[in-house]
Amino acid sequence: MLGSPFLAGILALVLTVASARSAKAQEVDDQKVDETMDLAVCAPSGGEFTLTSTNPYFPMAVGSKWILEGGDERVEITVLDETEVVAGVTTRVIEEREWEDTELVEVSRNFFAQASDGTVCYFGEDVDIYENGEIIAREGEWRADAPGSRPGIIMPADPGPGTKFQMEVAPGKAEDTGEIVEVGGSVEVPAGTFTETIRLREYNPVADEDECCKVYAAGVGILIDEDLELVSH
Repeated sequence: MLGSPFLAGILALVLTVASARSAKAQEVDDQKVDETMDLAVCAPSGGEFTLTSTNPYFPMAVGSKWILEGGDERVEITVLDETEVVAGVTTRVIEEREWEDTELVEVSRNFFAQASDGTVCYFGEDVDIYENGEIIAREGEWRADAPGSRPGIIMPADPGPGTKFQMEVAPGKAEDTGEIVEVGGSVEVPAGTFTETIRLREYNPVADEDECCKVYAAGVGILIDEDLELVSH
């Protein structure tokens, strides 16, 4: 039989390897935590905001329009020549209209402004949900100036792989979070083929839904939203 000194040596080696692996796992976890963006960049008191976006993945030029289609769904996104003051910040209004089988089912007015570093901040949305031409609900609407709420991040200034950020900050109402899961790669949609792209995973903890994913192209904006693809912009 093997002597106790030999067994003690083997045990010490196993414990050393396990400890090294644990330390490495903790290091990876710490790196992941460090990749989560600080919402202070979008704090209303944090600095200057502009209505003009220089962020290539999230243009906000007035009059811009994106049409996405998939199955029996159609979404039109339009940058309006309108502003809304939220939490003391003047934001740009971007409207989304959604149809199913040619019936209008939702209209939302979203409020955005760009921070000084190029991050596009999300200050909330008004939502009208329709049925048979009548508004029946306003589920999902929120504003950053409501008690307990604050602005989120809709598009980082430098969206690198693994970057995580909270998009909506209205506890219990709207809490979507995002993570950049891929940068680069060619993406083909009905509107064309685009190479400078990012892929974004979204998660909605309020509804416990993983809404992966959205794809954006530099200089264009959104290309894919789950089953919807850009057909015109």
